Amino acid sequence: MLHGPAVELGKDKSIEKKTRLGVVMFTIYMIVYAGFVLIGTFLPKALGVKFISGQNLAFLYGMGLIVLAGVMGLLYNFLCTRLEDRLNKEGHS
Repeated sequence: MLHGPAVELGKDKSIEKKTRLGVVMFTIYMIVYAGFVLIGTFLPKALGVKFISGQNLAFLYGMGLIVLAGVMGLLYNFLCTRLEDRLNKEGHS
């Protein structure tokens, strides 16, 4: 027995703004990640410098990238939900 979708999906009026937001956030992350790659390429000894609690820059920068990706993902989800709620309301043109 086949059935249709549980909810009726309409046109997403927020897709352009969500796409732009995604591209901006990706560009920000790419720039931060490129900094890590450039340091590793041109100043590899700098990655071994000890900082907080004896951890080196490579570890701190790498963990920072992971945390940044998680925070940006949550922020993207939050902002996209707000855009969808605002732009896809019934009767909104």
